[in-house]
Amino acid sequence: MSVGYLAIFSALPIVLALILMVGLRWPATRAMPLAWLAAVISGMIFWEMPMRYIAALSIQGVITATGILIIVFGAILILMTLRDSGGMETIQSGMQDISPDMRVQAIIIGYLFTAFIEGAAGFGTPAALAAPLLLALGFPPLAAAIICLTFNTFPVTFGAVGTPVILGLTYLQDLVEAAVYGQAAGLNFTDYESFGMVVGQWSSLLHLPMIVILPVFMLGFITRYFGPSRSWAEGFAAWKFCLFAAASFSLPYLLFAWLVGPEFPSLIGGLVGLGIVVWGAKNKIAVPRDVFTFGSQKNWDPEWSGTVTASEGCRFKASMSQFKAWSPYMLIGLILVLTRIDELGLKALLASVTLSFSNILGYEEVSGSIAILYLPGTIPFILVAVLTIFIHQMKAEQVKNAWKDAMVRIKNPAIALFFAVALVSIFRGSGIQDELLNPNMYPSMPLSMAEAIAVIAGQSWPMFAGFIGGLGSFITGSNTVSNLLFAEFQWGMASQLDLPHQIIVAAQAVGGGFGNMVCIHNIVAVCAVLGLSGKEGLILRKTFWPFVLYGLVTGVVVSLMSFVFFPHLY
Repeated sequence: MSVGYLAIFSALPIVLALILMVGLRWPATRAMPLAWLAAVISGMIFWEMPMRYIAALSIQGVITATGILIIVFGAILILMTLRDSGGMETIQSGMQDISPDMRVQAIIIGYLFTAFIEGAAGFGTPAALAAPLLLALGFPPLAAAIICLTFNTFPVTFGAVGTPVILGLTYLQDLVEAAVYGQAAGLNFTDYESFGMVVGQWSSLLHLPMIVILPVFMLGFITRYFGPSRSWAEGFAAWKFCLFAAASFSLPYLLFAWLVGPEFPSLIGGLVGLGIVVWGAKNKIAVPRDVFTFGSQKNWDPEWSGTVTASEGCRFKASMSQFKAWSPYMLIGLILVLTRIDELGLKALLASVTLSFSNILGYEEVSGSIAILYLPGTIPFILVAVLTIFIHQMKAEQVKNAWKDAMVRIKNPAIALFFAVALVSIFRGSGIQDELLNPNMYPSMPLSMAEAIAVIAGQSWPMFAGFIGGLGSFITGSNTVSNLLFAEFQWGMASQLDLPHQIIVAAQAVGGGFGNMVCIHNIVAVCAVLGLSGKEGLILRKTFWPFVLYGLVTGVVVSLMSFVFFPHLY
C-alpha cells in the first residue's frame, strides 16, 4: 500500500476526533472513545494487527493514562487544599498588591511561573498548576486554560530537566556517530553528547523569536476574545512589559543552553525571570498605565466558565503571610529540583519504586509501568498537599472538603484520558518490526503521516520540520515521545535533502514544544483542573491559531538559519 493511502488511514482517528470535538463541540469523554475505535479499526483492517495485540496496546495506554491522572489529581488537590486553607485568597491578595492588571498577572504566572515548573517537572504539570492560580485571580477559566497552554511551549523543549533532548534523541546515537566517523559535511559536533548540546543551542535560537512575539500576541488575543471591549489593542498596549519579561527570561535561558547544556535553560530562565519581573512589576517598570481586568462575571459568555469559579467584587484579604501562603508552591519547586538532578541520588531512588506490567496479554513487546513516587502527582503534589494541612493549620472539615472535591473532579477526565492514551499506544505500536504483529512491515501510523507530508514538502522541508514535531506532541502528548518517534525521520530528511542535521533535529525538538498547546492530553488535564471538562474542542479551536503562528515563524527561522549558517550545503 502506498504511503499516501497509509497516511489517510492513519489520519482517520485524528480527523474524527477533530470533527467531533472542534466541529460538533462534543466533549472529549464522548469523542475520544470513538477516535480510539477508529484507530482499532484502522489497525485491524489496514495494518492487519491482531486484535489481541491491539487490546494489549490499549491496556498499555490505560496504564500510562493512570500515571497522568495521578499528576492531574495532585494538581487539583493542591488547588482545593489552598482554597480551603485560606492560602489561595492570601496569594490573590499578594498578586493584587504586585499589580491589579491582569495582563501583568498573565505574564508573571502564565509565562514565567509556568516556565519554571516546566523546567523542573514537565509532563503537563505547569498548566495544571498555573491555570488555577489565574482562575483564582479572576480570569475566565477558558482564558486561563488558553494562556497556560500557549505559554507552555518554548520551555517544553528543555522541560523536565532536559529530558526531551537527553532521552528523546536516544535513537539517533548510532546515526550521529556514523556521521562523525564518516566526516559528513556541515557537522559542528564531535560525538553524540556534543550533538545533544548543539541541538539544545540551536533550539534556543529557534524559540527566541516566539519568546518575544508570543506574549504580545497572546495578550492581544486574550483581550480580543475575552476582554470587555473585545480589543486587540488592549493586550498590545502591554508590549513594553512583555519585552521586559522576554528579556528577563531569554538571557539566562540562552546562556544556560549555550554554555551548560539542555538540562536547565527553562528552569533557570523561569526562576531568574520570575524574580526580575516580580520586582519590576512592584516598581512599575514597563507596567501599562491603565489597569486591565476582565470585568464582572455577569457579563462573561457562559461558555467561558465551568464548574469551578472564583469569587469577585471584593478586596481579597490575607489570612496568613505571603511566605506561608506560597510555601506549598516553593516546596513543590524545591522538591522537583532536588528529585530531578541525577547527582543528588533522589531521582534514582524514587524512580526505582514502580508498578511494572510486562508481557501484557503475552506480548513481550508490550509493557507498562507507573513510577509511583517519581510522578509529580505523588511527590511533590500529594505530599505537599498533606504537608500544607500542618503548615496552614487546617481543620479536619477543611481537609475533608478539599480531598472530596479533588476526587469528584477527577472522574470525567479519566474517561477521556484512558481512551486518548490508548489510541496513542496503538499508534506507536503499529509500526513494530515483527511480521506476526505487522505482516506488511508498514511504518507506524504517525510515521506514515510524516512521510506523506515529506513527499509534498520536498525542498521546502525546513518550513515543515517543526510542524512534524508538533504533530508528534499532538498525538502522543509528550515532546520526549515526539522526538523518539520522529527524530530518526528528521535526520533522514536532512540527509536526503542535504540540510544541516543539527538544525532540522532542533526544529523537531522545537515543534514538540509548541505542539504542547494543542495536545489533547494537556487540554483534558487543564480542563479537569478548571472544571471545564466537555469544552476541550473549544480550547483546541482557540489554541490552533497560535500553534500555526509558532510553526510558521519557526519554519522561516529554520530556513534562514539553514541557508545563512550552512550555505555550502545548498
